[in-house]
Amino acid sequence: MDVNIVDTTLRDGEQKACIAFGIEEKVKIAKIIDDMGISQIEAGIPAMGGDEKKGIEKIVGLGLKSKISAWNRMNIKDIDNSIDCGVDIIHISVPSSDIQIKYKLRSKREWVVNNMKRCIEYTMNKGYEVTIGLEDASRADINFLIELCRDVSSMGVKRVRYADTVGILYPRRIFYSIKKIKQEVPIEVEIHAHNDFGMAIANSMSSVEAGAKFVNCTISGIGERAGNCDFIKFLYCLNKIYGKKIFYGNIQELTDKEQLIREIINYYE
Repeated sequence: MDVNIVDTTLRDGEQKACIAFGIEEKVKIAKIIDDMGISQIEAGIPAMGGDEKKGIEKIVGLGLKSKISAWNRMNIKDIDNSIDCGVDIIHISVPSSDIQIKYKLRSKREWVVNNMKRCIEYTMNKGYEVTIGLEDASRADINFLIELCRDVSSMGVKRVRYADTVGILYPRRIFYSIKKIKQEVPIEVEIHAHNDFGMAIANSMSSVEAGAKFVNCTISGIGERAGNCDFIKFLYCLNKIYGKKIFYGNIQELTDKEQLIREIINYYE
């Protein structure tokens, strides 16, 4: 059972109410997360510009062991902003549920597929590693998700993110969905769980059982609305339930580093 952590504290974590990171805070947090042995840090959204973009550029310039990724909407302007930052991985979020396609994009599936392919081709031609986010996957037609996965796999994309954007998943359902994708398409799957029903950790565990090798976590589970999968708690569950140790040091050492981050952002819940 291979599991890799993608830490999204600096992106989704910052979307928690009453939390905002300055440039130096972002840099300090990134250094600590890297020191925890996490394989990938989602550093933010370059298209926001200003201090957000400057912070990402500074993190990239640190030369950390962790790969640095940036989150992008499905458009070339966003992607160019990420290229400006020199990140390792460009993540492109693709609205995949019919409700988002209709009401958020005011479009149709065909347009989504064509624009997604255009963005992937553009980014890969620039020499960047691309990951694709299946935004609102938990409300999407599984057959359309499989179609999208086949399309991106055929273009050389190695990993997709199954995003429970609105936090409605439960373990049995996510197990079935990821298992189905893995059976149909030769592609790695990453789970992005929200904690609206208090099941972000359980859903992430179930995803790993189904074959997902990448798990999105945040420090202390901070994130939009009810938050995301809690990094320390997820690792503890993985260790106690499966006997799997995927981190350097011990839980206490990681907890001490987590506390340093909590102090930086004045988070004491």
